[in-house]
Amino acid sequence: MTACAPLLSRINEPGDLKSLNSVELNRLAAEIREIIVSTVSRNGGHLASNLGVVELAIALHRVFTTPEDKIVWDVGHQCYAHKLLTGRFSSFSTLRKAGGLAGFPKTGESPHDCFNTGHASTSISAALGLLAGERLRGGTGRAVAVIGDGALTGGLAYEALSHAGQLGLPLVVILNDNKMSISPNVGGLSKYLSRLSMKARYQRFRRWFDSTVKKLPFIGDAFFNIVVRLKRAVKAVFYTDNFFVDLGFEYVGPIDGHHIPRLTEVFRDVWKLDRPVVIHVITRKGKGYAYAEDDPGNYHGVGSFSVTGGLSPDSRPSLFEKPRLFTDAFSSAILAAAGRDPGVVAVTAAMEKGTGLSAFKKAFPLRFFDVGIAEEHAVTFAAGLAAQGLKPVVAIYSTFIQRATDQVIHDVGLQGLPVIFVLDRSGFVGEDGETHQGLFDISLFRPVPDMTILSPAGEAELSLMLDWALNRIAGRDNSAAGRQPLVGPLMIRYPKAACPGGIPAFAQPLELGRGVWINRGARDRGKVPVCIAFTGGLFPEVLDAAAELERRGINADLYHLRFLKPIDEEYLAGIINRYKLTVFVEEGIREGGFGEYAAELARRRDKAGAVRVLAAESHFVSLGTRRDLLRMNGLDGAGIAARVLDFLPAEKTGAGAALSWMAAEPE
Repeated sequence: MTACAPLLSRINEPGDLKSLNSVELNRLAAEIREIIVSTVSRNGGHLASNLGVVELAIALHRVFTTPEDKIVWDVGHQCYAHKLLTGRFSSFSTLRKAGGLAGFPKTGESPHDCFNTGHASTSISAALGLLAGERLRGGTGRAVAVIGDGALTGGLAYEALSHAGQLGLPLVVILNDNKMSISPNVGGLSKYLSRLSMKARYQRFRRWFDSTVKKLPFIGDAFFNIVVRLKRAVKAVFYTDNFFVDLGFEYVGPIDGHHIPRLTEVFRDVWKLDRPVVIHVITRKGKGYAYAEDDPGNYHGVGSFSVTGGLSPDSRPSLFEKPRLFTDAFSSAILAAAGRDPGVVAVTAAMEKGTGLSAFKKAFPLRFFDVGIAEEHAVTFAAGLAAQGLKPVVAIYSTFIQRATDQVIHDVGLQGLPVIFVLDRSGFVGEDGETHQGLFDISLFRPVPDMTILSPAGEAELSLMLDWALNRIAGRDNSAAGRQPLVGPLMIRYPKAACPGGIPAFAQPLELGRGVWINRGARDRGKVPVCIAFTGGLFPEVLDAAAELERRGINADLYHLRFLKPIDEEYLAGIINRYKLTVFVEEGIREGGFGEYAAELARRRDKAGAVRVLAAESHFVSLGTRRDLLRMNGLDGAGIAARVLDFLPAEKTGAGAALSWMAAEPE
């Protein structure tokens, strides 16, 4: 790696950039792009967004001195160049690997990472808080928030902009605009005004002028207000980008985000200001790698690929040999449901492809709504659709539904509106680290009154669950379990994993509050009576665990819960009472999860059977693939089997002992 990056290998900390000339800086940018493409082609990761901010990262680190100055990268999925420039070149090959560099900023990884990010629209709030704290402690460091035009669709960003304008602290907000080009109708005067507003000498003159005018006897305040109105009127006529100015910011731009000398010049001038400023830069996603430039959407987040062939079928046939995922199954299910029912509408928050809604959008464009990175709005908007008698299906990643908890409770649950939430990436999510785990949805939403939570284990079941929910909204489900119309929110949660098919139990009709048996009869086979009850996404792991236990002479019955709420408590209590040991295995956080509820149910009903819970423990999950994370948390097949054996008394698991243990079981 060093041989192909002679300049980058010399950058041990950002201060080393200051000695490079313009030719060397351009060579450095090329080396950074080469390393990013090479590493992501092997490890997977975010490609187009990182290639688009290379010059921006270089210019920032030439002017601002981290860690004294704070740079907060919104979302953080574009921080690779920043990592390479802050002493992590030698370890960059470990990017997104277990025990290696995170794919997002991480304060525990480097002092140059001042704030952990992974969700959108947080950077301005965080940078403003860092800056306010710096000033309260008597410091003089600066704070920079780098936010993309996509993240600027989130309401949190506007809340922070409003507060920043009120405080008047020297916050630098860099608007990384990678969709628009520089408009030719901006005009020379507006460019001049933006440059003039930026210059430190102009700022000093303006402060002197403003204070002098205010001191004029009798007319000072009135004359000052006239001057302010006059300046705003001139800008309103000639200076089209005045939204930020109205909030109290100085505005600079738009400028070329790939021109290092220009960026450096602007940043140096802005560094001298003592007020908030927005710098509008234009960048190109995928810059420097033709495949990503031509198709930035598909090259946003990628798995491994061929550098020379890109993601084309010829260069990587394995792309088209992937197993069918739960996302694919949902895509087919909602497409079929919408074809039958014109009331079905789909809502997502900037995750059309990720949630599997591209085919729906193409087939039903008027019934598809992408609200941008605004999960709170997506939920309340869907509540409005439901209030009009439509059947909204809101597809959001589990980690992002956390951002809309209030809206789920207040705008949907409290009003009893039948909104269907489809939570992709529930449970363990590999490679992206702590910020993207989907482990909290069960604990967050089980307490919501009238909430229904479903957990499919396979493709047929996912389709059944979606149809069941939609039919209950219409009141068309005439089964004994579903005569009442759906009241309140319903969630269908599933992991980012292969979606099993061909399992007969998964095609059985739903019974409200009950699951299905995958295999049954351990008690009748004369073995230690153990039941493993599990959430759907863990079916392959539980199947492996049952096979391992059978090799150890223990036959375990497998009960797929299906419903995590509501629950037929009589039926579940009967299961717990039937078995000497019932182990609840869930892909979610233990505290407040389904297993804790089941254990409390057994205690409340005074059931004889022992209950144990296997779930993610109460800590933020480290980096690794989903398989790694399941293994590390004891939720892979071997881990589940080992824990079941630990739960069984050693003296009662040997030959002949099982029958004597069974004899003590109450009927």
